[in-house]
Amino acid sequence: MFPTTFPAPIIPAADSVPALRWGIMAPGGIAATFAEAVLAHTGQKLVAVASRSLDRAQDFANTWGIEKAYGDYAELLANPDVDVIYIAAQQHVHRDLALQSIAAGKHILVEKPFAMTGAEAREIVAAARTAGVFAMEAMWTRYLPQTSIINQLIADGTLGDTRLVTADHGQFIPEGHRVRSLESGGGALLDLGIYPIAFASQILGSPTAVHNVGSLIDSGVDAQSLLTLSYAGAAQAQLNTTLLARTPTRASVAGSDARLEVGSGFFTPTSLRLSKPGFTGESIHWADETGIVAHYGLSYQATALASFVAQGLNESPVHTLAETVAILDTIDSARWQLGYRFQSEQ
Repeated sequence: MFPTTFPAPIIPAADSVPALRWGIMAPGGIAATFAEAVLAHTGQKLVAVASRSLDRAQDFANTWGIEKAYGDYAELLANPDVDVIYIAAQQHVHRDLALQSIAAGKHILVEKPFAMTGAEAREIVAAARTAGVFAMEAMWTRYLPQTSIINQLIADGTLGDTRLVTADHGQFIPEGHRVRSLESGGGALLDLGIYPIAFASQILGSPTAVHNVGSLIDSGVDAQSLLTLSYAGAAQAQLNTTLLARTPTRASVAGSDARLEVGSGFFTPTSLRLSKPGFTGESIHWADETGIVAHYGLSYQATALASFVAQGLNESPVHTLAETVAILDTIDSARWQLGYRFQSEQ
């Protein structure tokens, strides 16, 4: 039966989880956004920050009221008062910094993408499991209220059999930006396309086939991709990403019994519309009214991580390490089809 209302989100309240002591590694733009969101909307404690530049770390600490600032990552990892490390560096060093943090016995939240490749991600996962520490990719979309609602609709069978998932994410990335840099492991797929691919994975799991049509820019990184992913049965995903233009950034799930549309900025706090099949089918609408808007939604993943650690888990049950690796495998396949390989893959 078509519902008259959406289910309520099931997410941990910020005041219901223990306050972990966080260290931030690499105080760049995303680290500042994370710090602002965490301080505004969680009870988590930011206690230390490290950069390769002590001045930069101290400026960040002064801005966000963080007690300890270090000019060396090893000093941060040696601090016994730090429970978890948020790795906010560029992706070409994620593997090394994650392995160092794990060796120091720290839990880790690694900014997306978790690693440059599926192979690198497997190294991190193996190390974390051996050490018995918690490891999670900062795929913050998975912890938003709307994602809980989507998961419930899928689990309840409201949409029927899923036939098609669509999603897009395109931004205009100017010359000189790290996303255009081969040395930084740039490209649209790893930085932007990971969101549509992760959305399809959330709904359909791992694809049985990946077909990509796209192009590279002069630096050698991928500029845009049009992806068709196939799955067991009749389901497909049609995804696109580009660093050459701003796109609508919407997503949808078309099922045999209903269609779900996720509003613009589908990977941020947004809206949902559930419609009956047919051009004139009735629909119901949901909008996020928490007041936690845009990238303040990064706060949810910090609360979720603290909840998982409190439960004695070593990975996220809603975005597992196996899925994290599988998504990077999909990106690897899509990159390779465009002729974009890293030096380690030659």
